[in-house]
Amino acid sequence: MTKTAIFAAGCFWGIEEKFLSTDGVVETEVGYIGGKTSSPTYQDVCEGNTNHAEAVRVHYNEEKITYDSLLDIFFDIHDPTQLNRQGPDFGTQYRSSIFVLDEFQKMSAQNKINILNQHKYNGCIVTAIEEAKEFWLAEEYHQKYIRKKKQSGIFG
Repeated sequence: MTKTAIFAAGCFWGIEEKFLSTDGVVETEVGYIGGKTSSPTYQDVCEGNTNHAEAVRVHYNEEKITYDSLLDIFFDIHDPTQLNRQGPDFGTQYRSSIFVLDEFQKMSAQNKINILNQHKYNGCIVTAIEEAKEFWLAEEYHQKYIRKKKQSGIFG
């Protein structure tokens, strides 16, 4: 059975590639979520006025990978202690958030944060757990961006 998860952890290009390369992930889409504007564009989101996050919607086969394993990947591929930034990218669009679709995801995400705060991050995780609402697909040129660039020879 295919399930869906949504994560925001900085620029969506690298995050998408990591999830897309994971066994059990069936498909990914990048887009915008958590904001106040209908049909936001990349330019709108970059200006920082919409409150949307750049995010990746992950469709996965729950018989091959669990939601908890996706959470592990999420926390491994970014710094969850940085507020509204990842590396050189800053602004609320680059926040660390888990957009939950149901109570199971909410409880799983909170449990994972509690465990990591106790054993790895000393209570410093700033990752938000937000209710998933409207997910707006990013423009086509953003979809599978890294794979497109590799195919064209731009990325090694």
